Amino acid sequence: MQTALIALLGMTSLLLGWILMVILPGIRLFAWGVLAFGGLLIAVAVLIDFRRVQSALISPRGKFGVSTTVMVCLFAGILVLVNAISVSHSHRFDFTGLAQFTLTSQTKEVLARLDTPVEIVRVFTPKIPVTVRHYAQHLLAEYRNYSDHLTVRELDPDVHPDQARRYGVSRYGAQYGSVVFRGEKGKRQVFGPQITAEAEHAFTSAILEVTGTVQKQVYFLTGHGDNGIRGSYSQAASGLRDNLFQAESLDLAAAPRIPEDAAVLVLAGPQQPLSRRELALIQRYLETGGRLFVLLNPNPPQALRQWLSAWWIDVPDGVVIDPASYAAPHQDHPLIPKTRNTFGLADTYFPGAAGLIPRQQLPENTELAALVWTSPESWIDTHVAPGKAPVFDANADLKGPIAIGALLSTQLPGAEAGRETRLVVMGDADFASNPHFHNGRNSDLFLSAVHWLGAGDDLISIDRKVLATRRLVLSPEEARFLNLSSIGLLPFLLLATGGYVWWRRR
Repeated sequence: MQTALIALLGMTSLLLGWILMVILPGIRLFAWGVLAFGGLLIAVAVLIDFRRVQSALISPRGKFGVSTTVMVCLFAGILVLVNAISVSHSHRFDFTGLAQFTLTSQTKEVLARLDTPVEIVRVFTPKIPVTVRHYAQHLLAEYRNYSDHLTVRELDPDVHPDQARRYGVSRYGAQYGSVVFRGEKGKRQVFGPQITAEAEHAFTSAILEVTGTVQKQVYFLTGHGDNGIRGSYSQAASGLRDNLFQAESLDLAAAPRIPEDAAVLVLAGPQQPLSRRELALIQRYLETGGRLFVLLNPNPPQALRQWLSAWWIDVPDGVVIDPASYAAPHQDHPLIPKTRNTFGLADTYFPGAAGLIPRQQLPENTELAALVWTSPESWIDTHVAPGKAPVFDANADLKGPIAIGALLSTQLPGAEAGRETRLVVMGDADFASNPHFHNGRNSDLFLSAVHWLGAGDDLISIDRKVLATRRLVLSPEEARFLNLSSIGLLPFLLLATGGYVWWRRR
């Protein structure tokens, strides 16, 4: 009886010591003493009644109990080991379709290259909506997982107005909340409304700015009825910003010259012709190693076509028709598979496209290739009638395959050594407009073309964190299967099931 009491006290001491170790780590030394005392009591109990313990252990029931205890201890030890490893080596898995709760690959690359300290101050009062405060807190915590050069602290401007003034917190920032980034090249304040609207892009851009990293500028030319970044190309501009480009508008009619920081010029869907001065500015920019992205629509201005002809690309009249591969039900919406896309992007489509004819005879050090092209059954239709099915006319129409996009690279004498002049021409501007940008792989094609122009030959990694409304893009075969299956598949399955049941019960 005394031995059992000693053993019970020992087990109680071990349990108490373990609880103290977990709940009160500040008295860890005392907890170790309690554990040692419990172990000592159990050892004393075993020594006092050793023969009884020995006979119990060698009995069949004792052997089973020992083996069970060993297995439980091993299992508990494995769990403790795994938890101990997870404390210092954690990893999260994001199974959402857009990976909304993880950083983009572009931001991770920026943080991996960060080699100077950046101080981040979250300036929020209790009046700021908790959704904004928590979102900024969790997003910055994710940033810190990828760089040791970031320090984050919180500041209440109502409690510490002197510190808020020292960080340059404006009245607007104090009222609506803000996050201040401070580095060796200055500081940047991101306001609460920006946090909810731009999220990761705003924070990454601020880090690049305060560390002196220059972002590539993409200028969209305006003044000719073009698709602008504040209009039908707003989604394209957001996609560029998400991939760490800066997107701005540029009116060449009012600008004395093209800015020196222009990495890429974009001329998207001009409806009016460019003036001679504007074309001369673009020509001079390209001759010195510039990069231009031209997006046309069928029957573009004649002056622009003549200018493109000087760059070995002809644009005939008419609309591309591809009855073998189109986004159903429109035959004038060519659907381009992966095998007819130089970038290897599948399911890009073009709602009303002009055809391009790249020249075969080119100067030395010049390469011109189709970017996307249609099937051999396609043609350029010059007499499309609204409401009527297009029909190929051998006397008037140009038979396919037809290039819808073209890539041009050339080395000109006026450019810097090793600096190529690059030009991308697309026969359709609508594919990158807001209604179509997030359908199929259209956004990937637009962004990859800009990246090829302004950064390099590799495809850009697209990480877009928006819940975009996407359209189901179907080829003629897929549309035909969907129509037939929706009409006859369910009745056929019901009939087959009924026939099987009748056969079994007859």
